Amino acid sequence: MSATSRRSFLRAGAMAAAAAGALSSRGLSESGLGEPAMAAEDGKRPQIRLGVASYSFHKFDRAHVIDFMKQLNTPWLNCKDVNDHLPMTTPEATGAAVAAYKAAGIELTAAGVIYFPTTDRADIEKKFQYVTRAGLSLIAGSPTRESLPVVEEFVKQYDIRLAIHNHGPEDKQWPSPLDILKVIQPMDRRIGLCIDVGHTARTGTDPVEAIRKGGSRVFDVHMKDLADMAVKESQVAVGDGKMPVREIFAALHSMGYKGFVDLEYEIHEDDPLPGMIKSFAYMRGVLAGMGYED
Repeated sequence: MSATSRRSFLRAGAMAAAAAGALSSRGLSESGLGEPAMAAEDGKRPQIRLGVASYSFHKFDRAHVIDFMKQLNTPWLNCKDVNDHLPMTTPEATGAAVAAYKAAGIELTAAGVIYFPTTDRADIEKKFQYVTRAGLSLIAGSPTRESLPVVEEFVKQYDIRLAIHNHGPEDKQWPSPLDILKVIQPMDRRIGLCIDVGHTARTGTDPVEAIRKGGSRVFDVHMKDLADMAVKESQVAVGDGKMPVREIFAALHSMGYKGFVDLEYEIHEDDPLPGMIKSFAYMRGVLAGMGYED
């Protein structure tokens, strides 16, 4: 770890302790968004697990990703075919990546974002085969509206869930999770949402409301924070902006969410770790104050 990253890690640890202490006396019921996690019945307790979208490390190779995950102290990785994170090129390349992560104690939770730009069945099936080889059952994906019905056929054939990722105002297909919901309501229940809270906010949609409306069709969440909720370039470490992080976690808890909240850190791409450590410290502090155990 560099000297800068080490200092950031120590500061982040102090922040986590402070956040946990400040929040420990406040349960979810204070905001009317449900009961504290610890009050849930055994076996029914929601599980908000903090993971990473590997695109956060797109400038770095797999060995660095593994090292960074250890420093973030999380085993959960939403892995993308970028650099050599989870190559799609050959079965051997995919298998070698999966083996390396397993040996390092890292659990792959999803593949993506995977794009389905055309209705070419061979291209779509190749991507489902890739996910199957990786041993995964969830795709964070972005089909077009035209390709989605064909993708749905492969969702059924391979029994792999598709969480459609929204990309904000620039996305002509799926700006907001609510745009996705309108289309997928009559479709197979294995098609749902990967809600990117930053992109959602930039459309003028409240991320908390989007989560509530998504309900059981929220399969994954990509977390980021913005200093200006309308400006993509204003991304900051989670906790330094205006994203309602606690309310997001509370909404997920209240609907019994058992999935992952993946940090997608798209700034400081040459040195993302300090900001990511700070983001994890803040999120862990919030969850600790809500009664969650890391």
